[in-house]
Amino acid sequence: MANEIIENNEKDFTHSWVNSSRFLFYLQVFCVLAFVLGGCYRLYNQRYKGHPTVEVQSSSEYKPVYK
Repeated sequence: MANEIIENNEKDFTHSWVNSSRFLFYLQVFCVLAFVLGGCYRLYNQRYKGHPTVEVQSSSEYKPVYK
């Protein structure tokens, strides 16, 4: 009976720091990757679309025209 308890403790998440640290590392990598990809997707959806037509004064052009 005591052997069963020891075997269960070895398989438990809180008692095995090797398994828990591996799990937490992969969880952290997944969260960072999801955050970066989500940010890239958000920037792609809100990108600048098009160039507006802007009126430029004739006196501030490359060859200015004065009245």
